[in-house]
Amino acid sequence: MVRVSGLASGMDIDQIVSDLMKAERMPIDKMKKQKQTLEWQRDDYRSMNLLLSDFNNLAFNMTLQSSYSSKTVSSADETKVKAAATSSAGNASYTLSNVTMATAAQTISTSIDSSMDPTKSLWSQRGSMDSSVWTEKTVEQAAITLSADTSTVKLAKGAVSAVNQNTGTLNSISVTTDGTSKAYTVRIGTAAGTINSNEVFINEDTGEMTFGTTLTSGSTIEAFSYQQNVLNFSMTTYDSTGKATGNIQDGGSTPFEFDGSTSLNTLLTQISNSKVGISAFFDEGTNKVVMTRKDTGNLSSVDSPDGSNMVFSGEFLTGFLQLAGNAKGTDAKFTLNGLETTRKSNTFTTGGVTYTLQNNFTGDVRVNVSNDTQKVFDTIKDFVTKYNELIEKINGKITEERDRNYQPLTDQEREKLTDKQAEQWDDKAKSGLLKGDTILSSGLNQMRSNWYASVSGVSGAFSQLTDIGISTSANYSDRGKLVIEGDGTKLKEAIEKDPQSVMDLFMKSGSTTSEKGIVRRLRDTITQTVSKVEQRAGRSTWTSEQFLLGRNLKSVNSQITSFESRLTQVEDRYYRQFTAMEKAIQNANAQSAQLSQYFS
Repeated sequence: MVRVSGLASGMDIDQIVSDLMKAERMPIDKMKKQKQTLEWQRDDYRSMNLLLSDFNNLAFNMTLQSSYSSKTVSSADETKVKAAATSSAGNASYTLSNVTMATAAQTISTSIDSSMDPTKSLWSQRGSMDSSVWTEKTVEQAAITLSADTSTVKLAKGAVSAVNQNTGTLNSISVTTDGTSKAYTVRIGTAAGTINSNEVFINEDTGEMTFGTTLTSGSTIEAFSYQQNVLNFSMTTYDSTGKATGNIQDGGSTPFEFDGSTSLNTLLTQISNSKVGISAFFDEGTNKVVMTRKDTGNLSSVDSPDGSNMVFSGEFLTGFLQLAGNAKGTDAKFTLNGLETTRKSNTFTTGGVTYTLQNNFTGDVRVNVSNDTQKVFDTIKDFVTKYNELIEKINGKITEERDRNYQPLTDQEREKLTDKQAEQWDDKAKSGLLKGDTILSSGLNQMRSNWYASVSGVSGAFSQLTDIGISTSANYSDRGKLVIEGDGTKLKEAIEKDPQSVMDLFMKSGSTTSEKGIVRRLRDTITQTVSKVEQRAGRSTWTSEQFLLGRNLKSVNSQITSFESRLTQVEDRYYRQFTAMEKAIQNANAQSAQLSQYFS
């Protein structure tokens, strides 16, 4: 609303009303500061909950056996045998000897015609192959509507031999333009030569159609069919149980189909990328194709009469390439602690230890498995460090002093400050919003109790934290931080002496709090604390009605809205009053001017 006032009185009415409204706005400014304080407090609570939740996730890892049962493995000669162990492996020594590594089945084709280029389409080089390798396939080509003027259109497939072979319009393709249809006679070959206006030439290798005239945009090449030459063959491989790995409907074989525009290199790459489990490539030095099973070992069908690891069918594989179907891999053979045994793979696991054979050898190689004390120590140390960081941050919040000289800034106050000054002011105003919070302080007290209380029912030697060399800092200012005594020797000795007891101390399950390990107690306490904080400060996905501060914020917002409506009414009243005053002054001025005329 634009108001024009003060013309009769000469007074700056807008400034006067603005000054009057400053006093009127004082209650609403106080409400907005209260709102900002509640929002900051809510955010502080949620940041504490985020810290607790992150630590709870870390604590979950400490409830896993792998955190306390790490193993270290050493091989006397890693050029012959490498080894790794899971947490379930026993501490023991193993001796491998008389090792013969597993090999993969491999078959090699006869030499291919030296004139064949593996990078060019197979159909363009069909003279080097017997015609029996090809299968003719009918492709139904849908109508093609042109989006621009053109004389060339490429079919999806190459290796074309005939058009409309199964219809009554042999060697003819129709094009409709503006409702008028025209038939183009088809010529198929490799060299176009001169193309008459009523002809369409199809490159048999690429499938590109070239019309004798330019077809205009919007023209439609009517649907037709064409014969395409393809290579069809299949391969069968087997897993370690003797089961065929291919499609059930194809009897376990893996079928392949390639159109003639495919090159030999592309064909072999797609075989290698398929699920048949064979690596295939063409060797230019010998002009031979090599196919090798990706998995080692003698992998054949249980019903195979000759034990073939790869079975080929299709004239392209068996006739043109002449790939032998009796290829066999060999199993790994070795002696483990005096027991002669075999495996399909050169990597195998037994007794929780994974061995990887690197070379054939006849001597002995010793593999030792023992507890990885250092890794378990580092895991516990890292957990203690993260706990100390957690309680330091929470303690910092609940002991932070509230500086009441700094209240949230109003919009008008913020405009008078630089960005840096406003930021520094906000930092002061946000301080101490969680000072003495009972939820967080109670949670910290309970977590301290979780660490110090004995764990009942532990089978080993350690039932308290101090038993393994972890205690509370003697420095009062640390507020309950944990310290690992000395250089950690006592903790390392405990891990080495009785790892099961150390593990129970931290992660033991139980029906009561006293029976639970330290970490499980901590997770229970954190879950309860997080839930209580959420009841006060909510989550980002919750509505205002679901938590206390949200309801308080909603109430303040409602008060602000009502008061702003009242302020609008007050401001309008002031302007009405000053408008009435202006009118009175204007009338008085008019009367004075009229009287002055009588005395002039």
